[in-house]
Amino acid sequence: MRIVFDQNVPRALGQFLIGHQVTRSAEMGWQELKNGDLIKAAEEKKFDLLITCDRNLEYQQKVEGRKIAIVALSTNNWRVIRSRVREVVQAVDGARLGTYLSVDCGVFRKTRRQRDM
Repeated sequence: MRIVFDQNVPRALGQFLIGHQVTRSAEMGWQELKNGDLIKAAEEKKFDLLITCDRNLEYQQKVEGRKIAIVALSTNNWRVIRSRVREVVQAVDGARLGTYLSVDCGVFRKTRRQRDM
């Protein structure tokens, strides 16, 4: 499956998507594209799946019935995503064109030590 990562997706996630071809949107020169324009560009280049950490995408764009599958993660914090990487891989492996899946990876919470810094 050809996958494109939105700007906000941690690069490290790609190493867990075995058997898939992962491209970051910046590699395509799409770092300035937002939401609908990014989806359209990815569809035009025949990507199968867009992974984003934009939790509002489903409210801002028509996400179902597209020529691409979309997986939205609940956070862009790698430490949080890493703890749920199995769920992310399952969503990716189960994604089908025209579908939208939201993966609840949890949320990043600053610890007391981080707040005091």
